[in-house]
Amino acid sequence: MNTVSLLFPDFALILIGLILFRITNWGAEFWSGAEKLVYFVLFPALLFYSTARTPLHFETTGTMVIIGTLSTLTSIALTWIGRPLLRSQARKVPEQPLQYESGMQTAYRFNSYIALALTSRLAGEQGAGLAALLIGFGVPLCNMAAVHSMVQKKGHLLRELARNPLLIATAGGLLFNMLGFTIPEIAGAVFTRMGNAAVAMGLLLVGASLRLSGMHQGKAISAYFIAIKLLIMPAAAYAMARYAHLPMMQMQILVLFCALPTASSAFILASRMGGNGPLVAFQISAGTVLSALTLPFWLWVLHV
Repeated sequence: MNTVSLLFPDFALILIGLILFRITNWGAEFWSGAEKLVYFVLFPALLFYSTARTPLHFETTGTMVIIGTLSTLTSIALTWIGRPLLRSQARKVPEQPLQYESGMQTAYRFNSYIALALTSRLAGEQGAGLAALLIGFGVPLCNMAAVHSMVQKKGHLLRELARNPLLIATAGGLLFNMLGFTIPEIAGAVFTRMGNAAVAMGLLLVGASLRLSGMHQGKAISAYFIAIKLLIMPAAAYAMARYAHLPMMQMQILVLFCALPTASSAFILASRMGGNGPLVAFQISAGTVLSALTLPFWLWVLHV
């Protein structure tokens, strides 16, 4: 499958979502309700179904998960390394709360909707299952790091993790899988339809959430975080995967996963915790647009 046919359908849905948001007058309640439906119902169903059906041979997939975790930790570490210099610039704008801390999460969180859309097109159910494993291990790590960067209260951190629907669905799917249970065919058909709806609606919502205006401060911070997410994190994953002689399919899924733009929910977390929501919204949007250029680059690297 060539790069255009792989990426175009998903980015076309993102563009359609952006157009629909601009030309319709459906109101904030409609988009908010659609986002809640996907985040709390449809997408958890997809994650549960994918992880419950993926063969769990950790002797063959364990290395991929470890490299994905190490790549994420590398990006998290880089956000803290750059904090002393770039945070001093953020302090020059006192009316912008937690400017640097709010954006740190955009350097390592990932857009799960794009992840499963791309990997399922690249490698079918097997690719989606591998991506679901990476999501399952990445969600708690990224959420812990994101919440910790803005609040130091352990209780708050544990509450955020305990009620995360993506984490609950993935953990439930893994447990279901390890216990040797099987999903009945009729239930599987329901989960499949919910999963298809989750991916399509999720991509439309990514487009509807794009905001590329109003970013007057924090340009250096935004550039730094976007570079980490779209360039450094996948480069680290690619280097480690080559060194570990990872199978080609796993390497492709892993590098694409690490090259994804950041999660749209980063804006919700920043706003809810008193951070700089508009700046995070810009970083999400700019990263999503730029990923239309960087994802083809990484696909080319994987096929060299």
